[in-house]
Amino acid sequence: QVQLVESGGGLVQAGGSLRLSCVASGRTSSNYVMGWFRQAPGKGREFVLAITWRSGGTDYAGFVKGRFTLSRDIAKKTVYLEMNSLKPEDTAVYYCAAYYGIGIGRNENHYDYWGQGTRVTVSS
Repeated sequence: QVQLVESGGGLVQAGGSLRLSCVASGRTSSNYVMGWFRQAPGKGREFVLAITWRSGGTDYAGFVKGRFTLSRDIAKKTVYLEMNSLKPEDTAVYYCAAYYGIGIGRNENHYDYWGQGTRVTVSS
């Protein structure tokens, strides 16, 4: 089992920045993928970006467009989602997720472990 705990959400004005963190614990290994999804009010959950733990390779959804970056701290078992130039449409609950594997999947069904989510609200 892997436990994931997100933090860093909050209220920010449009154009501002936030950094989300996701700490993994439990049965972690180097062969897993950690990703971020988000769910806006009244909408389904969508893929944002993900990183392979071993190589650090990343995959981003198109709407990220260079505004969001993902990094990892192996020693701390933590993934950081840096969000810049935030827009009101980025308002959502952001979830950290993980699964054991090598290739990055964008489908939420790939992911076996989920955090509780952290809310991000961007005001106009």
